[in-house]
Amino acid sequence: MAQHNELGKLGEDLAIEHLVGLGYEIKERNFTFEKAEVDIIALKEKTLAVIEVKTRSSIDFGLPQDFVKSKKIQLLTKAINQYVIQNDLDLEVRFDIIAIHKVNDSYNIEHLVDAFFHF
Repeated sequence: MAQHNELGKLGEDLAIEHLVGLGYEIKERNFTFEKAEVDIIALKEKTLAVIEVKTRSSIDFGLPQDFVKSKKIQLLTKAINQYVIQNDLDLEVRFDIIAIHKVNDSYNIEHLVDAFFHF
């Protein structure tokens, strides 16, 4: 596995650990629809949290959350619409980003709730 793929998987594992610790129920990991992949779909009370995880080994080129572009937001929206229809859900949907970057031998985790809105 390429080093950046290993870092991405580690980031998702850290994000899931973080979410479970906050009382989220993980519903899906790496849900795909057409060209879109949703890293994590989780349930917290009556809200479906759609979570994009961005992990970087450093922030020399910008914060991890700065790499979630409008095209990715469009793909996430399309995929989660399919997920909601497919599972016949009647829930609020929220889009979060979990930004992770390495600091020395540990990782800084920032959970941005309602990071962006779908249109």
